[in-house]
Amino acid sequence: MSLFDRFNLGAGFSKYFQIEAGAKESVRDEVFRVRHEVYCEELKFEPERPDRRETDAFDPQSVHCLLRSARAPNQPVGCTRLILAREDAPDTPLPFEQACEATLDRSIIDPARLDRRTIGEVSRLAVRAAYRRRRGERNVAVAIADDDFSENESQPRFPYIPIALYLGALALAERNGIETMFVLTEPRLAAHFGKLGVEIKQIGAPVEHRGMRVPSMMNVPAIIKNMRFMVKPIWRVVRDEIEGSYR
Repeated sequence: MSLFDRFNLGAGFSKYFQIEAGAKESVRDEVFRVRHEVYCEELKFEPERPDRRETDAFDPQSVHCLLRSARAPNQPVGCTRLILAREDAPDTPLPFEQACEATLDRSIIDPARLDRRTIGEVSRLAVRAAYRRRRGERNVAVAIADDDFSENESQPRFPYIPIALYLGALALAERNGIETMFVLTEPRLAAHFGKLGVEIKQIGAPVEHRGMRVPSMMNVPAIIKNMRFMVKPIWRVVRDEIEGSYR
């Protein structure tokens, strides 16, 4: 990554990637195929399916985004989704509520007491193996490392892929009136995102879920308002591309 890209993250992102919402069935199909490749074939988190599409009961109530390579047009890189409350049964628990039923600290926040139309859960983050080549990434679906924020001017780096996927989920949340996003994260993820001005607040004890994960929450309006200056250009590009998917 050049120094120009480092200090113009919007331009740098556009040089390497494109992102779009799963507004079309064809795009959602690509999302499900990326998930199958990563979650079923590679990491063995889920059983392989004959149609090579990884789906579950939460997809009908979810909005999706797909990250592509700009250098290899139309080649998928990764994906994620934002699970919304069911329109016909909004009190139905989100996946993290089920997984963390015994560990959530409801003195911090109780999802059951919130307006269910304003909450969502980020899940199914997946990045294809060709884009996870670094040490320590082989057995995880997506990762951020300490040296992604290196100040070494001879080799500056920025974790475009995971950041873009989270910003894609943020754009989907803003578009759908979501105020609070929940996520099961690796414990050190909060520290990495804190460097970008994104506060991820732990709301319960760790649980075992494909590795040790902590239930966490993000306030969507606060993240957008307090986003670091250096991140705003990439945020604007991601938000515009997500919005453009619906036109």
